[in-house]
Amino acid sequence: MKLQVLVGISALVVSTTLAGFAIAQSSGSVQSLRSGELPDTLRAEQVHKQMEGRMKRNYRQQPPLIPHSSSQYQMDKRTNQCLGCHDWTVAGERGAPTLSMTHYLDREGNQLDTVAGTRWFCNQCHVPQANAPELVGNDFQPSNALR
Repeated sequence: MKLQVLVGISALVVSTTLAGFAIAQSSGSVQSLRSGELPDTLRAEQVHKQMEGRMKRNYRQQPPLIPHSSSQYQMDKRTNQCLGCHDWTVAGERGAPTLSMTHYLDREGNQLDTVAGTRWFCNQCHVPQANAPELVGNDFQPSNALR
């Protein structure tokens, strides 16, 4: 009995896999969201550059966008290079914005002297901005544009 069930399941998996391959091949090539073939490479002038400088926020409580390159910053469970400029102990002398005090609160709301573990990985909320077109259309209107 167990052997028959195993053979039946194996036959179902094989037939489903083969059907998936057939459908994928008959539908032609896969398109990227930017309307090019996936194996295509972009010419150097088509690569989108990161924008420098501070940008307006689009809604209340939006985390600020990163106004500089951060691709080479080390951020792991032991090191966070963002804090070299943005920690409250050095931000003034570096001329960088200080982290909000919410970054120094633990889950229970207790004030800490160091950044809370829940706020350690800056790129969870803060992202660099590039001059790339939208991948998909949307009709979002920033709240600062309505004034």
